Amino acid sequence: MERLHQFLRDNADGDVMPLPVLQTAADRFGQSAAEIEAAALGIGLLPARYQRNRNTIATWQQTRLAGARVAVIGCGGLGGHVLEQLARLGVGTLVAVDPDVFEAHNLNRQLLSTMDSLGRPKVEAAVERLAAINPAVTVMAIRRALTADNAATLLAGADIAVDALDTIPARRALGAACTALGIPLVHGAIGGWFAQITSVMPGDDTLARLFPDGTADKGAEQVYGNPAFTPAICASLEVAEVCKILLNQGQPLAGRLLLVNLLDMSFDVIAL
Repeated sequence: MERLHQFLRDNADGDVMPLPVLQTAADRFGQSAAEIEAAALGIGLLPARYQRNRNTIATWQQTRLAGARVAVIGCGGLGGHVLEQLARLGVGTLVAVDPDVFEAHNLNRQLLSTMDSLGRPKVEAAVERLAAINPAVTVMAIRRALTADNAATLLAGADIAVDALDTIPARRALGAACTALGIPLVHGAIGGWFAQITSVMPGDDTLARLFPDGTADKGAEQVYGNPAFTPAICASLEVAEVCKILLNQGQPLAGRLLLVNLLDMSFDVIAL
């Protein structure tokens, strides 16, 4: 390990590890991109891909993100954007959970969907795209639907979960599992011009109160559909919440609900 550390120090640009150095080190020392980035962060070197983070996220905080595990439940309109932003942010392990394949109606808004991906499992497309963006991120693809019976297994080891679902029963099951496991949960829901976001801390029953009718299946999305911009904005707000919670920074939306109205361009926060 000391030889690797010395190589990184000798080839650093100040306190930044250039991308070619990462690639050379991975080949020379037979380690993965994730292992090389972890080694660099461990000696205070910032991988070059995160340079534009550094005035907001310090190197030690980048190290914390690299060691984090986030479960993203749903890889469609919200989940695709959430996964990509978390990978670009540098979250070390992402668990992508979704049972579905891409269909034509996904093309209007889902970041991971393309003409070539129609018929392919969404989680497979997620692994492929994120590997091309940030190979230092480990993506675990699970092609299953989250239910009350398997939620605890799917969430095992996660530091935080992200709700990118589109059915109420699955959301309630996710909320109950996170409460039982003591895992924070960031919730987002969309429909037409509208979105809502909140953070649910361990012990809260926020999702059960937001969706009291456990027999209902879909929410506003089924009525209004979704244009391209609504999931992108909602997902970005969810990722910001994830980042704050992982870094214990700022004021998450715990106990508060952010209501987004893009038609009137209004953002309102209400107490829960």
